[in-house]
Amino acid sequence: MLSLIIIGIIILLILATVFDGYYIVRTREAAILERLGKFQTVAHAGLHFKMPWIDRVRDKISLQVRQLDVMVETKTKDNVFVQIPVAVQYEVVEGREREAFYMLSNHEQQIVAYVQDNVRSSVANMGLDESFSSKDTIAQNVAASLRDNMAEYGWNFVNTLVTDIRPDSRVRESMNSINAAQREREAAVAQAEAEKIRVVKEAEGAAEAKKLQGRGVADLRKEIVEGIAQQYEMLRDAGVEESPEALMLVSQYLDAMVDVSHNGQASVLYMPSNPQGMGDLFSGMRDVLMANRALDSAEGAPQHRRPQPHKPSRAEEIERESKRQAERAKREAIAASQRAEQERSEQNRGEQQAQQGQHSTAQPQAAREYFQQLRDQLKNED
Repeated sequence: MLSLIIIGIIILLILATVFDGYYIVRTREAAILERLGKFQTVAHAGLHFKMPWIDRVRDKISLQVRQLDVMVETKTKDNVFVQIPVAVQYEVVEGREREAFYMLSNHEQQIVAYVQDNVRSSVANMGLDESFSSKDTIAQNVAASLRDNMAEYGWNFVNTLVTDIRPDSRVRESMNSINAAQREREAAVAQAEAEKIRVVKEAEGAAEAKKLQGRGVADLRKEIVEGIAQQYEMLRDAGVEESPEALMLVSQYLDAMVDVSHNGQASVLYMPSNPQGMGDLFSGMRDVLMANRALDSAEGAPQHRRPQPHKPSRAEEIERESKRQAERAKREAIAASQRAEQERSEQNRGEQQAQQGQHSTAQPQAAREYFQQLRDQLKNED
């Protein structure tokens, strides 16, 4: 029985020795091996053997890139308290695992101390606005300080990031108010500029419209003058050599009266309501024409068939004839209106309206017949 117990103990010792004689290191890890409390070697990934009961794996160090987040509270040059979160990414230098493990009891605290010291010294020389635009500069200064001070301890710093700058809540509210006011001012300036552009464009459009309108009026007047000139030539071609403008005046007067009677906005047009009144109207027109003819003959007698010192141009002649026609039409219209008023006062209102209805269609025809008689009489007198 005792022998069996001894045999069991021996087997257990053998198994313990076998299992304690090897160890496994994973990828991106390093094992610190000590022999009787003294550093022996650094083992990397794989299966390793050691002396049982003598060698011992003190610890395993990760070779992966680590990240340490540090919150630094400091004050800027313009006495504004800010909080600056800094992210530090670092790793153990391959081949220097011994220094990284033994030289620093707590490497994270050491890194935090270096980060805080460097951030505070950098931000203390900057204003708040400058610190916002210099985050990369602060991060570069922190990274350079960590590399210089932690390289001898076997640590390599991959990257250093200043993720944010957080001022006090009251300072943030003030900054937001300032930014809002600035944006409103910029919006107001942009709106005013847009309104200015709109007003300028509208003014340019109005000017262009007036320009085109003036050009249209000029073209219309040009067409009118050309039409009068053509009518003038047609009368001359028809054999009316003396005072053709008088016939043009009568024709235009009659056409105007007909147009007014058909297209005018007035509901009542006062004209002579009986043949006698129409005869008086055309007699007056004939007297005016004869007087004008006599005046033209008197003016032209001394200079008959005598070369004129200066012959007016076609445009001057047309313009002069247009003015004379307008004056004559005005005089005849006044005379016709006076005669119509006399006729209207002699008769009552009911008879006038009835007679106007009866003669509304006959007056243009009678006027044209009388105009033809007047033109024949003028030709006979010639």
